[in-house]
Amino acid sequence: MTGRQQVLYLWGSGSSLDSGVVAWAFHDGSDGAGPGLPGADPPYDTGTAALRDGWFLLQSAQLIAPPPGLEHTNSYLEHEFVFERRVEV
Repeated sequence: MTGRQQVLYLWGSGSSLDSGVVAWAFHDGSDGAGPGLPGADPPYDTGTAALRDGWFLLQSAQLIAPPPGLEHTNSYLEHEFVFERRVEV
């Protein structure tokens, strides 16, 4: 058996791991041989739910205040959390 990495990106509605997930992406280094995600869309309601399911947090959202006057401008999804888990295939 060989260990492979799975990576999960969750974008929250806020900077807390307890914030609701608004977008997500999953990258599977096991080519589908490892465990998949829960069938819901998104797969977890919060980042803490992913932690409870065995995911490890690699990076949490960086808190950067918007420049004055741009508080309501749409841009990229700023509350990004990156998780990983190692699976045997």
